[in-house]
Amino acid sequence: MRSPLSPLFARLSRPSPRSHPKFSGLLGTVYRRGNLSFTRDGNSLLSPVGNRISLFDLKNNKCETLPLATRLNIVCVGLSPDGSLAILIDEEGAALLVSLIGKCVIHQFYFHKPVHSVSFSPDGKKFVVAKDNLAYLYHAPGKKREFNAFVLDKTYYGPYDETTCIDWTDDSKCFAVGSKDMSTWVFGAERWANLIYYSLGGHKDVIVACFFEENSLDLYTISQDAALCVWQCDTELDGLKPMPPKDAAKEKKAAEDNEELLEEPKGEEIHGKADPSEQETRNKVKYSRVAKYFFNKEGDFNNLTAAAYHKKTHLLVTGFASGIFHLHELPDFNLIHSLSISDQRIASISINCTGDWIAFGCSGLGQLLVWEWQSESYVLKQQGHFNSMVSLAYSPDGQYIVTGGEDGKVKVWNTSSSFCFVTFTEHSSGVTAVTFTSTGYVVLSASLDGTVRAFDLHRYRNFRTFTSPRPSQFSCLAVDSSGEIVAAGSQDSFEIFIWSMQSGRLLDVLAGHEGPISSLSFNPMKCVLASASWDKTVKLWDMLDSWRTKETLIMNSDVLVVAFRPDGKELAVAALNGQITFWDHENAVQTGSIEGRHDLQMGRKELDKITAKQAAKGKSFTTLCYSADGESILAGGLSKFVCIYNVKEQILMKKFEISCNYSLDAMEEYLDRRKMTEFGSMALIDDGGGGDDGVAIPLPGVKRGDMSYRHFKPEIRVTCVRFCPTGRSWAATTTEGLLLYSLDSGLIFDPFELDIDVTPSNIHKTLRQKEYTMAIVMAFKLNEKKLIQEVIEAVPSSEVDVVCSSLPDLYVEKLLEFLASAFETSCHLEFYLIWSHKLLMLHGQKLKTRSVKLLPVIQFLQKSIQRHFEDVSKLCEWNIYNIKYALAISQQRGMKRLAEETPGDEEELDSDSDYLMQEVHRDKLNS
Repeated sequence: MRSPLSPLFARLSRPSPRSHPKFSGLLGTVYRRGNLSFTRDGNSLLSPVGNRISLFDLKNNKCETLPLATRLNIVCVGLSPDGSLAILIDEEGAALLVSLIGKCVIHQFYFHKPVHSVSFSPDGKKFVVAKDNLAYLYHAPGKKREFNAFVLDKTYYGPYDETTCIDWTDDSKCFAVGSKDMSTWVFGAERWANLIYYSLGGHKDVIVACFFEENSLDLYTISQDAALCVWQCDTELDGLKPMPPKDAAKEKKAAEDNEELLEEPKGEEIHGKADPSEQETRNKVKYSRVAKYFFNKEGDFNNLTAAAYHKKTHLLVTGFASGIFHLHELPDFNLIHSLSISDQRIASISINCTGDWIAFGCSGLGQLLVWEWQSESYVLKQQGHFNSMVSLAYSPDGQYIVTGGEDGKVKVWNTSSSFCFVTFTEHSSGVTAVTFTSTGYVVLSASLDGTVRAFDLHRYRNFRTFTSPRPSQFSCLAVDSSGEIVAAGSQDSFEIFIWSMQSGRLLDVLAGHEGPISSLSFNPMKCVLASASWDKTVKLWDMLDSWRTKETLIMNSDVLVVAFRPDGKELAVAALNGQITFWDHENAVQTGSIEGRHDLQMGRKELDKITAKQAAKGKSFTTLCYSADGESILAGGLSKFVCIYNVKEQILMKKFEISCNYSLDAMEEYLDRRKMTEFGSMALIDDGGGGDDGVAIPLPGVKRGDMSYRHFKPEIRVTCVRFCPTGRSWAATTTEGLLLYSLDSGLIFDPFELDIDVTPSNIHKTLRQKEYTMAIVMAFKLNEKKLIQEVIEAVPSSEVDVVCSSLPDLYVEKLLEFLASAFETSCHLEFYLIWSHKLLMLHGQKLKTRSVKLLPVIQFLQKSIQRHFEDVSKLCEWNIYNIKYALAISQQRGMKRLAEETPGDEEELDSDSDYLMQEVHRDKLNS
């Protein structure tokens, strides 16, 4: 069975002989641009992130990025009323019809021009697309299998300028379209005799949003100059009259004429430009403006940029370019709240079905906020690095990832939920390197501001700050396996600084390099530091022998990155010439090399005069990382590719294309002649100055926007790759965010020492005969996960000890790996804990001899157990507090009852009850 991935992502998931790495998540970026959409139940939120879509489960506190992507950045999302389908449209009008249940692409369509808005009708049978100054009505995909998913029904002409927004009536009979020509048009979705089209004016700026009242044709229109018009209709929804049927003969003749004139059938066209006669308008639907309100009476707000309306509660939410938002109750325009959530423009607003949660998206800083307005509290508050991420590191158990960015922030992410749970902002300049200590509770970061900071993940504070005698810009960072020695390399003084973690004191300054220090790495097994520099050398420093140079390795080119193998017996070095060399550092002997220049394949930038093949820049690896078992090495650089090589064979195993987003620069390999004009590349023509989006701080006297404001295309690059210590996944910091690729072994059949007698029926027969050890061995030979789980769970808990002791050594490792993966999904915690405990106790000495090879499996098991321990411990602490609280309340009531019977002891009883309540609150604070 194949994975339900889109064709755009098929190349990312070709199975290798033993594994199936695939894209599993996007961290570090929560919102870029486009409209936010709540799902039907109101518990999840769809957010466009570049050319991908993320689904935030707000009830279960999880985030998932769907395994599909568009060719360019997504600008609008249309969600079907039942929540099963979504239409994703990119910057050029290419659309994907996506199943949110199967998480796959169903259909692709091209609208040929940029689309401004898309909206499904409430009954889910049709959807409207706003493109140019037209509105297109399409038949929505039905529940049955259909040859064509998008069928054009009608084309509506009316506005003179580009359309901006769409809204439907509750019964799907009519829809309204707002425009940049300051008018709003009401169209009938069907042929109504008394409503074909109606144009509403009254505004002096671009229409930002229009909303129908619940079960009514009454309309609210909101413009960019913060004005709200209330329109009242003289006809109810039930008063719309169907168009009388035409004469059958005339209709048939007209159809025949159309077939002769038209080569292909087109949807019906409805024109709203011609002036109807007085006789025709006598019995038509009429609108009248009953009120007009202004939001910024004091003039302290910028342009209104986004709005949302909840029809059942009559709640209107409006966002402004200054980051302020308002909550009003309509139609009386009563102000409920006026708050500021950011200093950047609010790009999108959405309200869930119950009207309790409001989602805000700010594209300037990449913020995503979900606010519960009644309790005035945040349900979700996430923000990615608004500049590029440059470094990442896994915690020792693989449960957390720390990232550092050019914005000076250090963020820690949970790999299970994909949420950032703490952000450190102490650095005043860009962060260049981050790492965890061996305990996993301390994060270290180096920055260009001349400091190395240590952060405590228990108390979430900066408890150590390491500085150099003279101000230096630190470019790299390393910490030894004990967590006691911290080393940082300088890019301006060419020195390496060594500090003590315990005291924070500067221990030594290692000098000897003649160029900027580019990379540092500690040997995991010995206290040896490897330093790489632009002076074409790698130096090995012995930390236990007065920090003297142990060895100097001479390279042919500037050294960019250095990395030790997990067992500490090999050193990998990447140089500027694109070579990766492997060294036996004990004997200073080169053991192999990989020529990687042709594998990286940097793309061609828009302003480049030469092709990507001829460009020398970028054909070198800037980041390296060994896999958890040390058999492979990951390498990335200024390219959209991440290469994985086999170290022993020194061959390329696979190339991962981390992005197919052509909104980024350096993605195309060849020159596109269509983008070249007689004046040069079209990329030189900047049409973004003073755009409609406005800017945060305009120049004095400028009304439309800052003319010095410029758009730019970020260049695709991989700044850091790291393998998870559990060996199950790897991550890369890129221009698009933090990408995670996980091992999905369930999609391929991979038996182990398979015999002709090993069949599911024989395994079940052996299990019925209570030969549990043999059944487990046979199940692992067939290597079917569900069958293994069935066999393991059929073993009685009293027999676990006997089965573990009689299990062959070869299958102990496989069983440990299975238990680690089973912990993530199973609810039989105690049963699997018994298995883990017995295996480790009985086979601990034998496993210790192969500790280097088994380390990823043990860390994977530790990660799974630790996650359950944290969840269960929180629940237990909460239950203990509730029991103590209930006990204190019951005792207090009993004492009051006694006090009523014996009034002389009232003071003593009151003091006892106060003491009990103080004890309960003290326990709560301690927990």
